[in-house]
Amino acid sequence: MTPLALHAEPATYELRFESLFHAGRALTFPCDEHGAVQMDALSPRALDNYLYARAVVGREFCPPAVCLSDRLH
Repeated sequence: MTPLALHAEPATYELRFESLFHAGRALTFPCDEHGAVQMDALSPRALDNYLYARAVVGREFCPPAVCLSDRLH
C-alpha cells in the first residue's frame, strides 16, 4: 500500500479591524499567520484604509484580530 498524499491548500489569513460603533462593519487585509500585512501588495485605496484603521484603533475600530480567511483564491 502506498500512503495517500493529501494536497491541502495553505491557510490564508486576514487582519480584521471590527468597528466599535457599527455591528458587522469591519476592514480586512490579507496577512500572514502573525498578522503582518505586506503593505507593498495593497492597492492604494486598501493601503489608505489600512493605515487609517491602524491610526484609529480604540477610537473607531477594535484592536485587530488575525483570522482565517474564508475567501477563495
